[in-house]
Amino acid sequence: MSLPKRILKETERLRNDPAPGITAVPHEDNVRYFDVTVEGPDGSPFAGGNFHLELFLPEEYPMAPPKVRFLTKIYHPNIDKLGRICLDILKDKWSPALQIRTVLLSVQALLSSPNPDDPLATDVAKHYKEDLPGAQAISKEWTEKFAAK
Repeated sequence: MSLPKRILKETERLRNDPAPGITAVPHEDNVRYFDVTVEGPDGSPFAGGNFHLELFLPEEYPMAPPKVRFLTKIYHPNIDKLGRICLDILKDKWSPALQIRTVLLSVQALLSSPNPDDPLATDVAKHYKEDLPGAQAISKEWTEKFAAK
């Protein structure tokens, strides 16, 4: 299966110049499918966690965004129980100028600054809005339970 040059270049850059706290390794049998690990950012309730994600590049990539999903359970207003992520650049704000690296850095940034005003997990967003310290405590607890290094 031959891949577009762009995907080969992006994959090579991910391998040779990884973003801090992020690894993305393509599967041997399907190089459009990546195993991703994102470290929880320092200073966030997700600090100390290693979160596993999957990233898939559809045939339409880069004209269509990659499909990204958390495999590690996480308590976050923008990530639902199935691991789907509410992030504008994965939906209506996608641009072919963006790259896999940009997407993964944006996902990592979302861990630093959850947005309960654009939730995917409405119950978690409600908790974040009504009791931020309590919600962050659960996020930290889930990180220790499900994403410990």
